[in-house]
Amino acid sequence: MRLDVEHCVHQHLMNKIKPNFAEIARRFDTDPRTVKRYYEQSLNPAAKPPEKLKRPSKLDPFKGLIREKVEAGCSASAIYHFIKEHDYRGGQSILRDYCRTIRQRETKRATVRVETSPGLSAQVDWKEDIVLTTRSGEVVKGSIFLYVLGYSRAKYLEFTFNRTQTTFFDCMTQAFVETGGVPQEIWFDNQKVVVNRHKSNFGKAVFNETFAEYAKDAGFKPIACRPFRPQTKGKVEALARTMDRLRVYDHEFDTPLDLAEIVHLICDQLNQEDSQATGVPPALLLDKEKEYLHSFDGELLESYADRTVARKVSKESMIVFENRRYSVPTRYIGEIVQLKHDDNTLWLYYNGEEVRSHVITPKRFNYAREDMADIVRSDLYRNRDDETIDDDVDHNMKMFDEME
Repeated sequence: MRLDVEHCVHQHLMNKIKPNFAEIARRFDTDPRTVKRYYEQSLNPAAKPPEKLKRPSKLDPFKGLIREKVEAGCSASAIYHFIKEHDYRGGQSILRDYCRTIRQRETKRATVRVETSPGLSAQVDWKEDIVLTTRSGEVVKGSIFLYVLGYSRAKYLEFTFNRTQTTFFDCMTQAFVETGGVPQEIWFDNQKVVVNRHKSNFGKAVFNETFAEYAKDAGFKPIACRPFRPQTKGKVEALARTMDRLRVYDHEFDTPLDLAEIVHLICDQLNQEDSQATGVPPALLLDKEKEYLHSFDGELLESYADRTVARKVSKESMIVFENRRYSVPTRYIGEIVQLKHDDNTLWLYYNGEEVRSHVITPKRFNYAREDMADIVRSDLYRNRDDETIDDDVDHNMKMFDEME
């Protein structure tokens, strides 16, 4: 709006002089039609300027998706190629301009910290793809389960070799034990052990049936976070970033069990340190929050992490567990065995009796030495002496240990 032009036109009208549009336009470096418009509006103040018709944009059907991708940190170029696969027919420049307006708006918008009352909520996530090496050079791969209460910021951490649903349920139950109870609601991202991705969409998440049963038995309301909005789980996202302090232990531990203990140590340290958000150690505020957490049936919840899985023993005397192969005594080839496990150990049962146990590892093939010896004896080396068989077993065991 040109207030200088408008003021000049008003001066002419007050003096009852019709303005010279061209002269005023030259003086204020504008178009004569602009001067004329201000003149006509001054003659009839009640008249509103005609509204411009808003033309539909080819971006309109995609604006919600574009906004989510921009908030997730995606570039305009990446978004363009993504929505092009979803029948976007517009140009890249209009998309780039729209992305720029979103970023400018986000820059101006302040992030409001939402504090919760005691016992109201908790947040859950995973710090995935942890890779560290022991002093002996063994590579240990896994993830860290992260749980944080909203009011006290009390934390529970657990190192795991997998992110299966049974492991997830075990971690959740242990978190309730360690923090003293269950909050009213717990926030999750769209991980497959929680959300049925086939039935979900951007607008609404559908929870996995077994997880929904667990939540009901535990007594909390599950809430799925909006995709690409890490702010909705800000407390646990901040906790995930602190897990970088685990890096200093690379080449500084001996076994995977040592690494699990180090994670527990870090958890204790975090609960004793002053929280940046509250200025108080979480352990102190947890004493107050425990009064508002409700109790749970531990035996019932533990049953979710102790559900037996059945497998048929292959001709190679192996069973498959989490895409890894584990050996079984050869006499059970073709039979059905039952599997039970925790984060570290796999137990195999036949007719209720334990027939083999294995340490869970990231290796593709996991043989017990006795099973390997039986396999070798039952094949080409059945007529060889024990020394030759032992040498072959040693060679095979070493070869499979080196396979990733």
